[in-house]
Amino acid sequence: MKIQMLKPLVAACALGAAALWAGYAISQTPAATAPAAPTASAPAAAPVRYVQAPLPYASDALEPIIDKMTMELHHGRHHKAQYDALNAIAATNPEVAKMSVEELLANTAKFPPGVRNNAGGVWNHDFFWATMAPADKRGAPSTALLLRIVADFGGVEAMKTQFNTAGATRFGSGWAWLVVRDKKLVITSTPNQDNPLMDIAETKGAPILGNDVWEHAYYLKYNNRRGEYLTKWWDVVNWNEVNKRFDAAMK
Repeated sequence: MKIQMLKPLVAACALGAAALWAGYAISQTPAATAPAAPTASAPAAAPVRYVQAPLPYASDALEPIIDKMTMELHHGRHHKAQYDALNAIAATNPEVAKMSVEELLANTAKFPPGVRNNAGGVWNHDFFWATMAPADKRGAPSTALLLRIVADFGGVEAMKTQFNTAGATRFGSGWAWLVVRDKKLVITSTPNQDNPLMDIAETKGAPILGNDVWEHAYYLKYNNRRGEYLTKWWDVVNWNEVNKRFDAAMK
């Protein structure tokens, strides 16, 4: 009798165990993974068309003529801002983006003022950094350059005086330049970030030497004494570079 009563209980337990095992097996089966929703890709960054090079010497290499802080601010902020602005223009203007800086200068009249100012600033400062050098790399004017200076100005000191005058009398901000034009040396100055390579320049030619007379180039050390800055600046001129530029311009 007791055995007959236990049979239904055993059967029920067996069914319950089977159900539990089936549930466990299902829970261990990996669920089908739904495909991930596509994520929106970040917009591509605008290509950098024009790349600023580091200074060709340490920022304190021109001490005491040009102080370290002036060089860091001049190169790291003023010059960098001009590179950034020119790249921003190139990102939205395909005609600008396809040209080198030199080509932009030669076609300045075609473009809005932002191109003139920033392409000029980019080129002028790249030229300016190379115009100067630490003491052991400056050299001296070559024989060929000296002969041309004597022929066109009467001597080195006369040339320096005329150059300094051009820089000192440039109203507001600008540049003083020593330029090869028609195989002769000419001194001129330009406003703002203009230079003699531009198609709008009053005096065109191949610059071989240039000095920045914007206040940010000298004001921390010389305050408003632009004339003193111009006079002392000759002590850091990289004549080795000037000689190369002269030779190239005379070919």
